[in-house]
Amino acid sequence: GARYRVAGWGPGLTILTALANVLDDLAPDDRTLALYHGLVHTANDCQGQAPRFALDPLPQRDATPARLKGWFRRFVEVRDADGAERVLLTAIADGLPSSAIADMLFAAATDHYFLAGGHTLDFVNKACELLDHIGWEQAASILPSLLRGLTTGARSEEQNAWRHPIDLVTLLEPVFVVLPDMTDMAPDVESALDLEALAATLLADDPAASVTALRDALESGASLTAVSQALCYAAALRVARFHTSNEFGDWITVLHTFTYCNALHQGLKRAPSAELARGIFHGAMKLYLDRFLNMPAARLPDERDRVARSDERGGDAASLLAELRELLNVEQQVNAAGALTWRYLDHGYAPAGLRGALGHVLLREDGEFHSYQMLEAGFALYSELCATRSDAAWRALVAVARYLAAHAPTSRSMLQTARIALRLHRGEELYAASDDES
Repeated sequence: GARYRVAGWGPGLTILTALANVLDDLAPDDRTLALYHGLVHTANDCQGQAPRFALDPLPQRDATPARLKGWFRRFVEVRDADGAERVLLTAIADGLPSSAIADMLFAAATDHYFLAGGHTLDFVNKACELLDHIGWEQAASILPSLLRGLTTGARSEEQNAWRHPIDLVTLLEPVFVVLPDMTDMAPDVESALDLEALAATLLADDPAASVTALRDALESGASLTAVSQALCYAAALRVARFHTSNEFGDWITVLHTFTYCNALHQGLKRAPSAELARGIFHGAMKLYLDRFLNMPAARLPDERDRVARSDERGGDAASLLAELRELLNVEQQVNAAGALTWRYLDHGYAPAGLRGALGHVLLREDGEFHSYQMLEAGFALYSELCATRSDAAWRALVAVARYLAAHAPTSRSMLQTARIALRLHRGEELYAASDDES
Protein backbone atom coordinates (compact mmCIF):
# COMPACT_ATOMS: atom_id res chain seq x y z
CA GLY A 1 0.00 0.00 0.00
CA ALA A 2 2.89 2.39 0.61
CA ARG A 3 5.09 1.27 -2.28
CA TYR A 4 2.74 0.38 -5.11
CA ARG A 5 0.42 3.40 -5.08
CA VAL A 6 1.79 6.64 -6.47
CA ALA A 7 -0.76 8.68 -4.49
CA GLY A 8 0.59 7.13 -1.31
CA TRP A 9 -1.33 6.25 1.82
CA GLY A 10 -4.98 5.52 1.09
CA PRO A 11 -8.16 4.06 2.57
CA GLY A 12 -6.92 0.48 2.27
CA LEU A 13 -4.01 0.91 4.67
CA THR A 14 -6.29 2.83 7.02
CA ILE A 15 -8.78 -0.04 7.04
CA LEU A 16 -6.02 -2.63 7.49
CA THR A 17 -4.56 -0.74 10.46
CA ALA A 18 -7.95 -0.05 12.04
CA LEU A 19 -8.83 -3.75 11.91
CA ALA A 20 -5.43 -4.70 13.29
CA ASN A 21 -6.18 -2.38 16.22
CA VAL A 22 -9.47 -4.15 17.04
CA LEU A 23 -8.34 -7.69 16.25
CA ASP A 24 -8.43 -8.77 19.90
CA ASP A 25 -12.01 -7.51 20.23
CA LEU A 26 -13.23 -9.85 17.50
CA ALA A 27 -14.37 -13.43 17.78
CA PRO A 28 -11.61 -15.88 16.79
CA ASP A 29 -13.45 -16.88 13.61
CA ASP A 30 -13.68 -13.24 12.52
CA ARG A 31 -9.99 -12.36 12.89
CA THR A 32 -8.95 -13.93 9.61
CA LEU A 33 -11.92 -12.24 7.96
CA ALA A 34 -10.80 -8.87 9.36
CA LEU A 35 -7.33 -9.17 7.87
CA TYR A 36 -8.88 -10.32 4.61
CA HIS A 37 -10.99 -7.14 4.49
CA GLY A 38 -7.94 -4.98 5.13
CA LEU A 39 -5.84 -6.73 2.48
CA VAL A 40 -8.61 -6.63 -0.14
CA HIS A 41 -9.07 -2.88 0.30
CA THR A 42 -5.32 -2.30 0.18
CA ALA A 43 -5.04 -4.36 -2.99
CA ASN A 44 -7.93 -2.46 -4.56
CA ASP A 45 -6.14 0.82 -3.82
CA CYS A 46 -3.03 -0.43 -5.62
CA GLN A 47 -4.69 -2.08 -8.61
CA GLY A 48 -3.58 -0.44 -11.84
CA GLN A 49 -1.58 2.23 -10.00
CA ALA A 50 1.94 3.35 -10.77
CA PRO A 51 4.48 2.64 -8.01
CA ARG A 52 5.71 5.37 -5.72
CA PHE A 53 9.47 5.96 -6.07
CA ALA A 54 11.34 6.83 -2.90
CA LEU A 55 13.76 9.75 -2.70
CA ASP A 56 17.03 10.05 -0.77
CA PRO A 57 17.73 11.89 2.48
CA LEU A 58 19.51 15.23 2.37
CA PRO A 59 23.27 14.93 1.75
CA GLN A 60 24.21 16.97 4.81
CA ARG A 61 23.34 15.43 8.16
CA ASP A 62 24.22 18.14 10.69
CA ALA A 63 20.81 19.84 11.05
CA THR A 64 19.25 19.89 14.51
CA PRO A 65 15.88 18.21 15.12
CA ALA A 66 14.29 21.64 15.51
CA ARG A 67 15.72 22.79 12.19
CA LEU A 68 14.49 19.63 10.44
CA LYS A 69 11.03 20.14 11.88
CA GLY A 70 11.00 23.74 10.66
CA TRP A 71 12.13 22.75 7.19
CA PHE A 72 9.58 19.97 7.02
CA ARG A 73 6.68 22.25 7.95
CA ARG A 74 7.86 24.85 5.46
CA PHE A 75 7.97 22.36 2.59
CA VAL A 76 4.46 21.16 3.48
CA GLU A 77 3.29 24.77 3.67
CA VAL A 78 4.40 25.45 0.09
CA ARG A 79 3.05 22.05 -1.07
CA ASP A 80 6.49 20.66 -1.94
CA ALA A 81 6.06 16.93 -1.35
CA ASP A 82 9.55 16.03 -2.60
CA GLY A 83 11.28 18.50 -0.30
CA ALA A 84 9.20 17.33 2.66
CA GLU A 85 10.02 13.70 1.90
CA ARG A 86 13.77 14.32 1.84
CA VAL A 87 13.65 16.14 5.18
CA LEU A 88 11.50 13.39 6.71
CA LEU A 89 13.89 10.70 5.47
CA THR A 90 16.80 12.68 6.91
CA ALA A 91 15.13 12.82 10.32
CA ILE A 92 14.52 9.07 10.21
CA ALA A 93 18.09 8.34 9.07
CA ASP A 94 19.44 10.57 11.85
CA GLY A 95 17.77 8.32 14.39
CA LEU A 96 15.22 10.73 15.79
CA PRO A 97 12.89 8.93 18.22
CA SER A 98 9.46 7.90 16.99
CA SER A 99 7.77 10.57 19.11
CA ALA A 100 9.85 13.29 17.41
CA ILE A 101 9.06 11.92 13.95
CA ALA A 102 5.36 11.81 14.82
CA ASP A 103 5.57 15.35 16.18
CA MET A 104 6.87 16.63 12.83
CA LEU A 105 3.97 15.06 10.98
CA PHE A 106 1.29 16.12 13.46
CA ALA A 107 2.54 19.70 13.55
CA ALA A 108 2.40 19.98 9.77
CA ALA A 109 -1.06 18.36 9.72
CA THR A 110 -2.43 21.01 12.11
CA ASP A 111 -0.69 24.02 10.57
CA HIS A 112 -3.95 24.34 8.65
CA TYR A 113 -7.54 23.81 9.74
CA PHE A 114 -9.16 20.37 9.42
CA LEU A 115 -6.95 19.41 6.50
CA ALA A 116 -8.59 17.35 3.73
CA GLY A 117 -11.85 17.03 5.63
CA GLY A 118 -10.04 15.48 8.60
CA HIS A 119 -8.52 12.61 6.65
CA THR A 120 -4.94 13.91 6.79
CA LEU A 121 -4.63 13.83 10.56
CA ASP A 122 -6.36 10.46 10.68
CA PHE A 123 -3.97 9.01 8.09
CA VAL A 124 -0.93 10.33 9.98
CA ASN A 125 -2.19 8.72 13.17
CA LYS A 126 -2.96 5.44 11.41
CA ALA A 127 0.51 5.33 9.86
CA CYS A 128 2.02 5.69 13.33
CA GLU A 129 -0.24 2.94 14.64
CA LEU A 130 0.74 0.71 11.73
CA LEU A 131 4.40 1.17 12.67
CA ASP A 132 3.52 0.22 16.25
CA HIS A 133 2.34 -3.11 14.81
CA ILE A 134 5.14 -3.81 12.33
CA GLY A 135 8.06 -1.91 13.90
CA TRP A 136 9.33 1.65 13.56
CA GLU A 137 12.34 0.39 11.65
CA GLN A 138 9.93 0.43 8.67
CA ALA A 139 9.32 4.19 9.05
CA ALA A 140 11.32 5.14 5.94
CA SER A 141 9.11 2.83 3.86
CA ILE A 142 5.76 3.84 5.34
CA LEU A 143 5.77 7.50 6.38
CA PRO A 144 6.74 9.12 3.05
CA SER A 145 3.52 7.71 1.61
CA LEU A 146 1.67 10.35 3.67
CA LEU A 147 3.25 13.35 2.00
CA ARG A 148 1.16 13.58 -1.17
CA GLY A 149 -1.98 13.90 0.92
CA LEU A 150 -0.31 16.16 3.48
CA THR A 151 0.78 18.69 0.87
CA THR A 152 -2.27 18.65 -1.40
CA GLY A 153 -5.12 18.43 1.10
CA ALA A 154 -7.81 21.12 1.10
CA ARG A 155 -7.33 23.67 3.89
CA SER A 156 -10.59 24.42 5.66
CA GLU A 157 -9.72 28.00 6.55
CA GLU A 158 -10.04 28.69 2.83
CA GLN A 159 -13.65 27.44 2.79
CA ASN A 160 -16.63 29.74 3.09
CA ALA A 161 -18.31 27.73 5.86
CA TRP A 162 -15.39 28.45 8.19
CA ARG A 163 -15.51 32.18 7.43
CA HIS A 164 -19.23 33.06 7.14
CA PRO A 165 -21.51 33.94 8.81
CA ILE A 166 -19.09 33.62 11.73
CA ASP A 167 -15.37 33.89 11.02
CA LEU A 168 -14.13 30.89 13.00
CA VAL A 169 -10.54 31.50 11.93
CA THR A 170 -10.53 35.00 13.39
CA LEU A 171 -12.06 33.56 16.55
CA LEU A 172 -9.26 31.03 16.98
CA GLU A 173 -6.13 32.87 15.89
CA PRO A 174 -5.74 34.84 19.17
CA VAL A 175 -6.02 31.58 21.11
CA PHE A 176 -3.17 30.03 19.16
CA VAL A 177 -0.89 32.90 20.13
CA VAL A 178 -1.19 32.03 23.84
CA LEU A 179 -1.68 28.28 23.43
CA PRO A 180 2.05 27.47 23.95
CA ASP A 181 1.88 29.16 27.35
CA MET A 182 -1.25 27.22 28.29
CA THR A 183 0.20 23.88 27.26
CA ASP A 184 3.56 24.57 28.93
CA MET A 185 1.88 24.86 32.31
CA ALA A 186 2.43 21.62 34.22
CA PRO A 187 0.29 21.64 37.38
CA ASP A 188 1.35 19.55 40.34
CA VAL A 189 -2.05 17.89 40.33
CA GLU A 190 -4.16 17.56 37.21
CA SER A 191 -7.55 19.16 37.72
CA ALA A 192 -10.69 17.09 37.30
CA LEU A 193 -12.68 17.68 34.15
CA ASP A 194 -16.47 17.49 33.95
CA LEU A 195 -16.77 15.39 30.79
CA GLU A 196 -20.52 15.77 30.34
CA ALA A 197 -20.53 19.53 30.98
CA LEU A 198 -17.71 20.24 28.54
CA ALA A 199 -19.27 17.96 25.91
CA ALA A 200 -22.62 19.74 26.31
CA THR A 201 -20.97 23.11 25.72
CA LEU A 202 -19.14 21.81 22.65
CA LEU A 203 -22.40 20.45 21.24
CA ALA A 204 -24.26 23.74 21.65
CA ASP A 205 -24.58 26.43 18.99
CA ASP A 206 -22.13 29.03 20.34
CA PRO A 207 -18.58 28.64 18.98
CA ALA A 208 -17.24 31.41 21.23
CA ALA A 209 -18.56 29.57 24.29
CA SER A 210 -16.83 26.40 23.09
CA VAL A 211 -13.52 28.23 22.74
CA THR A 212 -13.89 29.77 26.20
CA ALA A 213 -14.73 26.40 27.76
CA LEU A 214 -11.67 24.78 26.19
CA ARG A 215 -9.42 27.63 27.31
CA ASP A 216 -10.83 27.49 30.84
CA ALA A 217 -10.24 23.75 31.01
CA LEU A 218 -6.61 24.04 29.92
CA GLU A 219 -5.90 27.06 32.12
CA SER A 220 -7.39 25.31 35.14
CA GLY A 221 -4.91 22.45 34.77
CA ALA A 222 -6.75 19.82 32.75
CA SER A 223 -4.40 17.75 30.60
CA LEU A 224 -4.45 17.95 26.83
CA THR A 225 -5.61 14.35 26.61
CA ALA A 226 -8.46 14.92 29.10
CA VAL A 227 -9.71 17.81 26.97
CA SER A 228 -9.28 15.90 23.71
CA GLN A 229 -11.12 12.93 25.22
CA ALA A 230 -14.09 15.19 26.02
CA LEU A 231 -13.99 16.49 22.44
CA CYS A 232 -13.93 12.93 21.12
CA TYR A 233 -16.89 12.02 23.32
CA ALA A 234 -18.86 15.03 22.07
CA ALA A 235 -18.15 14.00 18.48
CA ALA A 236 -19.37 10.46 19.24
CA LEU A 237 -22.61 11.95 20.59
CA ARG A 238 -23.13 13.73 17.28
CA VAL A 239 -23.22 10.26 15.68
CA ALA A 240 -25.33 8.73 18.44
CA ARG A 241 -27.87 11.57 18.08
CA PHE A 242 -27.84 11.73 14.28
CA HIS A 243 -31.47 11.80 13.21
CA THR A 244 -32.60 9.58 10.36
CA SER A 245 -34.53 12.52 8.87
CA ASN A 246 -31.18 13.89 7.68
CA GLU A 247 -29.82 13.06 4.26
CA PHE A 248 -28.17 9.64 4.28
CA GLY A 249 -24.84 11.01 3.02
CA ASP A 250 -24.53 13.22 6.10
CA TRP A 251 -23.71 10.20 8.24
CA ILE A 252 -20.22 10.62 6.78
CA THR A 253 -20.10 14.27 7.84
CA VAL A 254 -20.46 13.47 11.54
CA LEU A 255 -18.24 10.42 11.08
CA HIS A 256 -15.38 12.54 9.72
CA THR A 257 -15.49 14.79 12.77
CA PHE A 258 -15.45 11.81 15.14
CA THR A 259 -12.54 10.06 13.45
CA TYR A 260 -10.60 13.33 13.31
CA CYS A 261 -11.12 13.82 17.04
CA ASN A 262 -10.07 10.24 17.73
CA ALA A 263 -6.88 10.67 15.69
CA LEU A 264 -6.15 13.93 17.50
CA HIS A 265 -6.65 12.28 20.88
CA GLN A 266 -4.41 9.34 20.01
CA GLY A 267 -1.79 11.74 18.63
CA LEU A 268 -1.76 13.80 21.80
CA LYS A 269 -1.10 10.66 23.80
CA ARG A 270 1.82 9.85 21.51
CA ALA A 271 3.42 13.27 20.93
CA PRO A 272 1.77 16.12 22.85
CA SER A 273 2.63 19.63 21.67
CA ALA A 274 1.19 23.11 21.41
CA GLU A 275 1.05 22.69 17.62
CA LEU A 276 -1.05 19.54 17.81
CA ALA A 277 -3.21 21.07 20.55
CA ARG A 278 -4.50 23.48 17.91
CA GLY A 279 -6.39 20.49 16.57
CA ILE A 280 -8.58 20.51 19.70
CA PHE A 281 -9.92 23.91 18.67
CA HIS A 282 -10.14 22.91 14.99
CA GLY A 283 -12.19 19.89 16.01
CA ALA A 284 -14.44 21.97 18.24
CA MET A 285 -15.26 24.33 15.38
CA LYS A 286 -16.04 21.40 13.08
CA LEU A 287 -18.30 20.04 15.80
CA TYR A 288 -20.09 23.39 15.81
CA LEU A 289 -20.48 23.32 12.01
CA ASP A 290 -22.14 19.88 12.32
CA ARG A 291 -24.80 21.14 14.75
CA PHE A 292 -27.62 21.15 12.17
CA LEU A 293 -27.29 17.37 11.85
CA ASN A 294 -28.57 17.08 15.42
CA MET A 295 -31.58 19.31 14.73
CA PRO A 296 -33.72 17.47 15.58
CA ALA A 297 -31.55 15.21 17.68
CA ALA A 298 -32.32 11.53 17.92
CA ARG A 299 -32.93 10.63 21.56
CA LEU A 300 -30.37 8.38 23.15
CA PRO A 301 -31.74 5.14 24.61
CA ASP A 302 -31.16 6.37 28.17
CA GLU A 303 -32.98 9.64 27.43
CA ARG A 304 -36.31 8.00 26.67
CA ASP A 305 -39.05 8.01 29.32
CA ARG A 306 -39.21 5.24 31.92
CA VAL A 307 -42.48 3.81 30.60
CA ALA A 308 -40.97 3.19 27.17
CA ARG A 309 -37.86 1.66 28.70
CA SER A 310 -39.85 -0.57 31.05
CA ASP A 311 -41.67 -2.05 28.05
CA GLU A 312 -38.42 -3.30 26.56
CA ARG A 313 -38.08 -7.05 26.46
CA GLY A 314 -35.41 -8.78 28.49
CA GLY A 315 -33.46 -11.73 27.20
CA ASP A 316 -30.17 -13.39 27.92
CA ALA A 317 -26.91 -12.21 26.38
CA ALA A 318 -26.89 -14.76 23.57
CA SER A 319 -30.44 -13.98 22.47
CA LEU A 320 -29.80 -10.22 22.48
CA LEU A 321 -26.66 -10.64 20.35
CA ALA A 322 -28.59 -12.89 17.97
CA GLU A 323 -31.30 -10.23 17.78
CA LEU A 324 -28.68 -7.61 16.94
CA ARG A 325 -27.30 -9.75 14.12
CA GLU A 326 -30.82 -10.31 12.81
CA LEU A 327 -31.70 -6.61 13.03
CA LEU A 328 -28.85 -5.75 10.69
CA ASN A 329 -30.23 -8.13 8.09
CA VAL A 330 -32.87 -5.45 7.47
CA GLU A 331 -32.28 -1.92 6.19
CA GLN A 332 -32.36 1.17 8.42
CA GLN A 333 -32.78 -0.44 11.83
CA VAL A 334 -30.82 2.48 13.25
CA ASN A 335 -32.76 3.33 16.39
CA ALA A 336 -33.57 -0.30 17.16
CA ALA A 337 -29.87 -1.22 17.00
CA GLY A 338 -28.94 1.61 19.34
CA ALA A 339 -31.68 0.66 21.81
CA LEU A 340 -30.69 -3.01 21.77
CA THR A 341 -27.04 -2.11 22.37
CA TRP A 342 -28.00 -0.06 25.43
CA ARG A 343 -30.32 -2.80 26.69
CA TYR A 344 -27.53 -5.39 26.47
CA LEU A 345 -25.12 -3.24 28.46
CA ASP A 346 -27.79 -2.12 30.94
CA HIS A 347 -28.46 -5.77 31.79
CA GLY A 348 -24.82 -6.08 32.84
CA TYR A 349 -23.79 -8.54 30.14
CA ALA A 350 -20.15 -8.82 29.09
CA PRO A 351 -19.20 -5.92 26.79
CA ALA A 352 -16.69 -8.17 25.01
CA GLY A 353 -19.56 -10.15 23.52
CA LEU A 354 -21.18 -7.00 22.20
CA ARG A 355 -17.94 -5.71 20.68
CA GLY A 356 -17.43 -9.05 18.99
CA ALA A 357 -20.97 -8.96 17.59
CA LEU A 358 -20.54 -5.41 16.28
CA GLY A 359 -17.32 -6.46 14.59
CA HIS A 360 -19.05 -9.48 13.08
CA VAL A 361 -21.97 -7.53 11.61
CA LEU A 362 -19.49 -5.21 9.91
CA LEU A 363 -17.23 -7.96 8.57
CA ARG A 364 -20.07 -9.93 7.02
CA GLU A 365 -20.92 -6.86 4.89
CA ASP A 366 -19.16 -5.24 1.94
CA GLY A 367 -18.02 -2.53 4.31
CA GLU A 368 -17.49 1.02 3.12
CA PHE A 369 -14.38 2.84 4.28
CA HIS A 370 -16.02 4.93 6.98
CA SER A 371 -17.69 1.99 8.73
CA TYR A 372 -14.31 0.49 9.61
CA GLN A 373 -13.21 3.88 10.94
CA MET A 374 -16.36 4.13 13.05
CA LEU A 375 -15.91 0.69 14.57
CA GLU A 376 -12.28 1.26 15.53
CA ALA A 377 -12.70 4.80 16.88
CA GLY A 378 -15.82 3.81 18.83
CA PHE A 379 -14.06 0.84 20.41
CA ALA A 380 -11.09 3.04 21.34
CA LEU A 381 -13.30 5.61 23.06
CA TYR A 382 -15.30 2.91 24.84
CA SER A 383 -12.13 1.32 26.20
CA GLU A 384 -10.98 4.62 27.67
CA LEU A 385 -14.29 5.57 29.25
CA CYS A 386 -15.58 2.22 30.53
CA ALA A 387 -13.51 2.15 33.73
CA THR A 388 -14.89 5.39 35.21
CA ARG A 389 -17.79 6.63 33.06
CA SER A 390 -19.93 3.66 32.11
CA ASP A 391 -22.89 5.62 30.67
CA ALA A 392 -20.57 7.67 28.45
CA ALA A 393 -18.77 4.52 27.33
CA TRP A 394 -22.06 2.84 26.47
CA ARG A 395 -23.07 5.81 24.34
CA ALA A 396 -19.90 5.32 22.29
CA LEU A 397 -21.04 1.79 21.43
CA VAL A 398 -24.57 3.06 20.73
CA ALA A 399 -23.01 5.40 18.16
CA VAL A 400 -21.17 2.46 16.57
CA ALA A 401 -24.30 0.31 16.42
CA ARG A 402 -26.43 3.08 14.89
CA TYR A 403 -23.83 3.88 12.23
CA LEU A 404 -23.38 0.22 11.24
CA ALA A 405 -27.13 -0.32 11.13
CA ALA A 406 -27.50 2.64 8.77
CA HIS A 407 -25.09 0.99 6.32
CA ALA A 408 -26.38 -2.60 6.41
CA PRO A 409 -27.18 -4.92 4.80
CA THR A 410 -25.16 -5.09 1.60
CA SER A 411 -24.83 -7.79 -1.04
CA ARG A 412 -22.07 -9.43 1.08
CA SER A 413 -19.99 -10.44 -1.91
CA MET A 414 -16.75 -10.15 0.10
CA LEU A 415 -18.08 -12.68 2.61
CA GLN A 416 -18.97 -15.08 -0.18
CA THR A 417 -15.45 -14.87 -1.63
CA ALA A 418 -13.94 -15.35 1.82
CA ARG A 419 -16.04 -18.48 2.39
CA ILE A 420 -14.89 -19.92 -0.94
CA ALA A 421 -11.26 -19.23 -0.05
CA LEU A 422 -11.65 -20.86 3.37
CA ARG A 423 -13.26 -23.95 1.84
CA LEU A 424 -10.38 -24.25 -0.63
CA HIS A 425 -7.91 -23.79 2.23
CA ARG A 426 -9.56 -26.67 4.11
CA GLY A 427 -9.39 -28.84 1.03
CA GLU A 428 -13.15 -29.01 0.54
CA GLU A 429 -14.76 -29.59 -2.84
CA LEU A 430 -16.60 -26.52 -4.04
CA TYR A 431 -19.23 -28.55 -5.90
CA ALA A 432 -20.29 -30.19 -2.63
CA ALA A 433 -22.69 -28.46 -0.23
CA SER A 434 -20.93 -26.66 2.63
CA ASP A 435 -21.90 -27.12 6.27
CA ASP A 436 -23.58 -23.73 6.51
CA GLU A 437 -25.64 -24.43 3.37
CA SER A 438 -26.80 -27.77 4.69
